[in-house]
Amino acid sequence: MDYIPQTAREIVLGLKERFRPDKCEADTDMTFHLDFSGDTGGLFTVTVKDLNCTVSEGHVGESTCTISAKASDYEDIELGRTNPQMAFMMGKIKATNVMALMQFITFFRRLVRPE
Repeated sequence: MDYIPQTAREIVLGLKERFRPDKCEADTDMTFHLDFSGDTGGLFTVTVKDLNCTVSEGHVGESTCTISAKASDYEDIELGRTNPQMAFMMGKIKATNVMALMQFITFFRRLVRPE
């Protein structure tokens, strides 16, 4: 079995491998700033442009959407321990642009499939 990243940092840095260019329009150009607080988190920039995805540490450029959460809450969502919609409704995940957040979710394969 392949290694499944466990920390928010590992999960975010692995997004490029889970990128689904078939879920983007050819002219998609979006920048996401991720801000995950806690020892296993950090600040990241995910850019989806020209059917490619890049991930870098720190906030780079102007964001289309900033997504913030505790690193542990993001880990719980990605690892299938928390329902993403419920986490958003309960304020555990915050986004400055909800429509962009919804697109972000479709751009990547799930790390763990819900049971």
